[in-house]
Amino acid sequence: MEIKSALMAAGLVVLGLVGCETNDQLGRSQLILVDDSSLEKAALASWADQMKTAKISKDPKMNARLNAVGKKIVTAAGMGDKPWEFVLFDNAQPNAFVIPGYKVGVNTGMFTVIKNDDQLAAILGHETAHVIGKHAAERMSQTAAASIALEVATQQTSGNTQKAIANYGGLGAQLGLLLPYSRKHELEADRLGVDLAVKAGYRASESVALWQNMQAMGNKAPPEFLSTHPNDQRRIDDLRAYIAAKGYK
Repeated sequence: MEIKSALMAAGLVVLGLVGCETNDQLGRSQLILVDDSSLEKAALASWADQMKTAKISKDPKMNARLNAVGKKIVTAAGMGDKPWEFVLFDNAQPNAFVIPGYKVGVNTGMFTVIKNDDQLAAILGHETAHVIGKHAAERMSQTAAASIALEVATQQTSGNTQKAIANYGGLGAQLGLLLPYSRKHELEADRLGVDLAVKAGYRASESVALWQNMQAMGNKAPPEFLSTHPNDQRRIDDLRAYIAAKGYK
């Protein structure tokens, strides 16, 4: 056990030395073993496949709002020159997401939750913040690091490094490393998203109202420690504290 622990520690130290970089927007260092550009090819291929089969909403008012608010947010982020695409999916489930390659998807169901453009800005600010935060690359890097550490601990990395990077295993690694970081990403994106919304001219307080709307829907969710997302009340409390600390309205 002592030898395995030492090997794991050594492996993690090496990963830390070769993969850590500072993200000034987040104010912390990140483990980055892959970057967004290396994820874009696969992500854009999946996006293209989805666009072939998904039902796209042509609702003129929703699309106009989505694109207008989206443009303001990415401009506020200093990323208006990137090839952003905002797509409205005809899906009743309230959801939004971003993938490497500057593709943002928003379901029509989200418009049953938001009450104004300030709340839409909170959503799009959140998704843009994931890009600024390099969260996709960090998430993939964490997955790779967890896999490598497990392989090192069982002395199985010889000739198997690429497989280790591509896969991870074990509930212990999932709960102990990957999911807590994912919740951290969500809270970081909430906060940075508020900054972007305010910079774009929207009200920070509406981000709290957004999550109160979500909470009022009464959607069942797994316990927070088994979820990649913080629960609604946790987000509401965190946003309130952040908005007060920043002096936002």
